Amino acid sequence: MTLPAETRDRYLAAFERIGGSRKDRPLWLRRLRENALARFLETGFPTVKHEDWKYTGLASIEQGDFETAEPGGGDLSPADIAGILPGEEADRHVLVFLNGRYRPELSIRRPLPPGAHLGSLTGALGGEFDGLVPYFSRSKETAFTDLNTMLMEDGVFLHLAKDVRVPEPVHLLFLMSPAAPPAMAHPRNLIIAGENSEVAVVEQYAGRGDSGYFVNSVTDIAAGRNATISHYRLQEEGPAACYVAALRARQGAGSRFAAHSASFGGLLSRHDIHVVLDGERAECLLNGLYLGNGRQHVDHFTTIEHAKPSGVSREYYNGILNDRARGVFRGRLIVHRDAQKTDARQTNRNLLLSRESEADSRPQLEIHADDVKCTHGATVGPLDEEKLFYIRSRGIDEASAKGLLTYAFAGEILRRFDLPGFRGPLEEKLLAWLPETQQVQEFLRETGK
Repeated sequence: MTLPAETRDRYLAAFERIGGSRKDRPLWLRRLRENALARFLETGFPTVKHEDWKYTGLASIEQGDFETAEPGGGDLSPADIAGILPGEEADRHVLVFLNGRYRPELSIRRPLPPGAHLGSLTGALGGEFDGLVPYFSRSKETAFTDLNTMLMEDGVFLHLAKDVRVPEPVHLLFLMSPAAPPAMAHPRNLIIAGENSEVAVVEQYAGRGDSGYFVNSVTDIAAGRNATISHYRLQEEGPAACYVAALRARQGAGSRFAAHSASFGGLLSRHDIHVVLDGERAECLLNGLYLGNGRQHVDHFTTIEHAKPSGVSREYYNGILNDRARGVFRGRLIVHRDAQKTDARQTNRNLLLSRESEADSRPQLEIHADDVKCTHGATVGPLDEEKLFYIRSRGIDEASAKGLLTYAFAGEILRRFDLPGFRGPLEEKLLAWLPETQQVQEFLRETGK
């Protein structure tokens, strides 16, 4: 769709404001940004006529008067940050980004093993590291990744050499502060894990206040031979925020990649995940929980490509929707001709807590090999009446019985969040989200759950 003149001028001005064509930047980066700008101005935002956006309208983003966020938020202290982070600060690296920019004074930098580099992407793009070009052009670009490329100002660069293992989690906090006019930020993260390396990364997105803003993030991950990467995303943006995120991963032979996500916030949120198992015996797990109430719209679009033999992938997403919320899930599983002995499973389950809530689920298989084991399935519906009757027959009131069943439904996903100190805070956020949970909490305490 062609951009309206006013919108076109706004994004052109944003590109100039962040210095997208500055001559002191590497030539390859300038060309990358300019090409992204040209594509975005030509195509604009996708409409519901685009198959990949059939169930998600973008009027709130298209019509928003968003401008690149100004540096600010100077009133924040390390104590404020500690109150936002889930769990305890101890034994983890914390990098804080406020309105899209790295804030070292609010971050917690701990010693890293030799061969590990963790820092701002801005420094890496300034020439500190060579050979980054391929990692910015390995996946098919979309309107939002183009928008990110042309307007990105900062993000995280994590590089692990061969055999390097980081024992502590790397926690990345992206925080937005209220602003007038409404602000937008486009964080860009790059994680490169060498052969036989290992790391766990947490991305947390949150907002201060109830005002609207727009976050459009891209994370690129490269897992080398026999590398292990665990990725966790916690989305708890403000109630009027628009949040779009892309996670793109490419795996080498024998590598293990797990992507866990929990979506609680935002008025409109969309999470695109594209994983390519590009080596034999690679293993992939996608595991997500999304919650929606009020008029929230939450969309997950996943693609897993098996490109080489003997790969294993598992995909589990559960959604809980209340009031007039709408959840969208589309999972695409592609098995290429050479990917014999592929073992893949995909499941999406949606729980509707009100008659006005809605879920659209479209799991898809595209198989070009003949020696594979692939299954998929999807469910949409209310709580099981038989289970509800069984619990109520034990003397539990209806509201608490519904709370227990809903908690158990979410627990199927949360049990796989195996990062120490992380699952507990997520369960607390879930309980805070659920209505009438006092008896649920008492039951959990009594049973030691």
